[in-house]
Amino acid sequence: MTDTIRLMSIGEFSSLTRISVRMLRHYDSHGVLIPAVVDEVSGYRRYLPEQTADAARIRRLRDVGFGVSAIGALLATAGTPAYTQALRLQRRVLEEELELGRTRLRALDRMLDEIPEDTIMIRIELTEIPRQTYVCLRGTVADYSAEGELWQRFMPALQEQGIVPTGPGGCIEHDGEFRESDVDESVFLPVAPGTTAREPLTVHEFPSRRAVVATVTGPYAESIPRAHEAIAEFLTEHGLSAARVDDDVATHHFNVYLDDPGVTNEADLETAVHLPVR
Repeated sequence: MTDTIRLMSIGEFSSLTRISVRMLRHYDSHGVLIPAVVDEVSGYRRYLPEQTADAARIRRLRDVGFGVSAIGALLATAGTPAYTQALRLQRRVLEEELELGRTRLRALDRMLDEIPEDTIMIRIELTEIPRQTYVCLRGTVADYSAEGELWQRFMPALQEQGIVPTGPGGCIEHDGEFRESDVDESVFLPVAPGTTAREPLTVHEFPSRRAVVATVTGPYAESIPRAHEAIAEFLTEHGLSAARVDDDVATHHFNVYLDDPGVTNEADLETAVHLPVR
């Protein structure tokens, strides 16, 4: 039978181990750190001094992000390769979380540095797009940020076929909704009327169209969504609606990249986002 003289109350144990009474009860209920004695009448928990070492291990595991269930499993494997492997895996998880946190901090810093939303300079207008001829490469990419993969295939194909663009290009988004994956889009460049192309390239003759155009400056991932927000407000204010028809590419919204990202600072990239309207 345990010598009660050597036992500590839950308050004393909490003070020594720097674990709150609430968490000690929580660990007890999950079988992670069970008191040496629980009074059957009062329910008071008492701990052996030797259990402070267990509490220290639990606290250290908790402080590096392990949950209660994982801590219980880890304590059972202490001193084995499985324990070391679990720590290394947790380190990788924390590195990924750290990088995600840094990315979010950078985004937050950019937001703090921005001009207030109500004074952000977005040029927006309703305009008539003249008749256009585009050479295009269409494909499905993992997400919007993977558009560059299409350009990596597009430019060599243009050179191989001797096709000369006549102005800045862009990207047509064919999906009728925003997609988190498997994005269907075409990269394009304007060419002279009558231009022909071989697969995988195609040439499209687009008629003149009416469109709302929002021109924004900044990194694509930030500026393009902002342009779409401005276009949505413009449509509402002016009673317009998108002209989109699924099987008519000329009605799909598209971006024109007015600067070369290879030579222009990301913060200075200018993009004109077009939405054909009726």
